[in-house]
This record gives sequence, structure tokens and C-alpha cells, in this order.
Amino acid sequence: MQDALTRWRSEKTAAYLSTAVAAAEPDPAKASLFREMAQAAEDQAGILARELSQTPVFTPSVRARLTAWLIHTLGPRAMRPILSASKVRGVSVYSGPAQPQGHPMPTSVEDIGRRHRGLGGGTLRAAVFGVNDGLVSNTCLVMGVAGAAAAPNIILLTGVAGLLAGAFSMAAGEFISMLSQREMFEYQIAQEADELERYPAEEAEELALIYAARGIPIDEARALAKRLIADPAQALDTLAREELGLNPDDLGSPVGAALSSFVAFALGATLPLIPFLLGLSTYGVAIAAAISGGALFVVGAVLSLFSGKGAWWGGLRMLLIGAAAAAATYMIGSLFNVATA
Repeated sequence: MQDALTRWRSEKTAAYLSTAVAAAEPDPAKASLFREMAQAAEDQAGILARELSQTPVFTPSVRARLTAWLIHTLGPRAMRPILSASKVRGVSVYSGPAQPQGHPMPTSVEDIGRRHRGLGGGTLRAAVFGVNDGLVSNTCLVMGVAGAAAAPNIILLTGVAGLLAGAFSMAAGEFISMLSQREMFEYQIAQEADELERYPAEEAEELALIYAARGIPIDEARALAKRLIADPAQALDTLAREELGLNPDDLGSPVGAALSSFVAFALGATLPLIPFLLGLSTYGVAIAAAISGGALFVVGAVLSLFSGKGAWWGGLRMLLIGAAAAAATYMIGSLFNVATA
């Protein structure tokens, strides 16, 4: 009974938010899709209501009302992740034209290789940012301690502590974030599997409406949806992708995300410690500054690949930002040295 009530509220919330999306969507075809999705959610809520001894009165939660306001303010496309989390169906229409099977013929230069661009691009970007975080934070820490005229062994000890603290903090944060995201995705897919078993015809119609909104004639869309729904495994995979905008084969690994974050941060944080690890105490601070400056330039140049800006400008900008932060912490450390002298 409690499960049916929870599912009923979920469907009513999905209907409420789908209506909000339809009201905010300027594209008539997409607006029509979400109005139909709202009605489909209402119909499924009606099926679930039969399992309840008494149908309660639905009142949108504070979260649902806030989401609806954000949809109106920011637009549905910007709210896609939140809509997916709220189980609003059809958000995959914001991913581009429907491509239910096969390798599509590209229609523009931008289409060429589009399906391959995500392979590793996000991972590389995250790794570069992780290295940058470790590099900047530990360089500033080393410079701040050096400004206080600490001995080289104290600088090294502080830098190693900063490396470990930052790396473990990053790893723990990434693990919790990825685990929470994966649990949410798995819960949504499990819900979709239950709905597919309860009312396959309604799920097939929802899938057909999504395909129709993305350019497939409605009769062809319905025939395609019925063929897909006939195979439970393929149906669940397709519904997760098209209704929820999820890839069941790539929900993310919490352990992998934690390890990669730890390694990337630690790698960046190690660079300003190199002269102290090698025992170069006489010019340790100057060498650390030079190594960090060169690394900052390289990181900025690499990040320019994602922004489309010039590599020289990207490297110089990152170098200037990092140098300003390091100089500020060095001067603050110097003030502590004066205060304790």
C-alpha cells in the first residue's frame, strides 16, 4: 500500500512538472509532447489509485513548486538534470533528433563524429581540473608557509599534509557524489521496469510520443515503440534512454571517480614539493615557483582545448591567476613572520 502511494505521488508530481515544462516550452511540438506526457502520468496515477483504499488529494511539494518556478525562470533545457531526477518523461528530446537504431547519416559538419566526442572528453577534462586544483592549492600552501620563513622540512611536511588532506577530501566528495547519482539512476530504472510490467501499452505510447516529437511520423513511431516494448530487456534499455535520458550502461563508478580524483589532485599537489623532496633547500622556494608556474601554463593551455580559445592565452591566463594566488598567500605568510619576529 505504501509503495503504491509513493508511486502515485511520483506520477502526480511528474504530471505537475510536465505541465510546467509544456507551459514554458516555446517549441509547439515539444510543448505538445509534455502536455501528453502530463496526461500519461495522470493516467498512470489513476491506475495506481485503484490499489489505494482511498485516493488522497495531491498537493505539490515545496520542491516541486520550486522546480516549476525554475523551469519558468531558466527554461526546461537548463533544468534537464532535475527533471530527470523528478522522473519527468521525455527530457531526452533536448538531446537532439531521435535515432532509435543504426548509425545516422550526418546532415552537417557538426554531426560528424558527434557520437564519439564524449568518449573520454569528460574524463580528460575532470582529470585536468583535478591536477589544477592540487597544483594551485598546494602551491599556495607551500608559498604561504615559506613566506612565514619556515624551515624546508616544515614546508615539506606541510605540503605533504596538504596533499593528503586535499586528495582524500576530493576522493571522498567524488565518491559520495557519484554514489548518490548512481543510486538515484538505479532507482529510476527500477521504477521504469515496474511500470513496464504494470502497463506496457501506456509505456509504448509514451515512447511513441517521444519519437514523434523528435521527427518520426506518429504511425511509424507507434509501430517502432511496439516492436521495442515486445522485448523486455530492450524495452527497459530504450525507455531509460528516451524517457529518462539515462544510459544504463554508463551510470558511473563511485570507486573509479574517487580514485581518479585522488590521483589527479595528488599529482598536481606533488609538483611544488619536488625541490623539497630532492633536498634542494637553498633555492627550494624559487624552484617550486618555477615548476608550478610552468605547470600552470601547461594546464591552462590544455584547458583551452575545451574552450576553443588560443593555447598561449589560456596558458598565460592560468599562470597569472595562479601566480597572483601564490603571491597573495606568500605575503600573508610574511605578515605572520613579522608578527612573530
